[in-house]
Amino acid sequence: MSLDDLDADVTGVAGDLGDSLAVDLDRETRTELAMLVAAMDPDDPDELIRRAVHAFFQQQVDTGRLDFQLRAAYDVTYDEYLSGMTFDEMTGGMGGLGGAGGGPQGDPDDRRYQF
Repeated sequence: MSLDDLDADVTGVAGDLGDSLAVDLDRETRTELAMLVAAMDPDDPDELIRRAVHAFFQQQVDTGRLDFQLRAAYDVTYDEYLSGMTFDEMTGGMGGLGGAGGGPQGDPDDRRYQF
């Protein structure tokens, strides 16, 4: 799979999801949401769900788990998706990660793309 495949999948899923999503809640999730609504008193409980998705997404980005999953499924990272170019395209096709032609090996403290 590739960057183009990821872009097509994200666009397709976003279209399928639309603007609203009906979610079945199990007892534990319903109780936890009720506690958060009672404590936070939001104008709309849906706002807490939106915040939860944002927080989970950010956690996956910050820990590198999103990159790991994207690399396994699409052979790209989130940064590559955001830029619209793969690492090879950004460096002029100098080879893959860790190759003699470039890559993040130049700075041993940069472990962002090392799994």
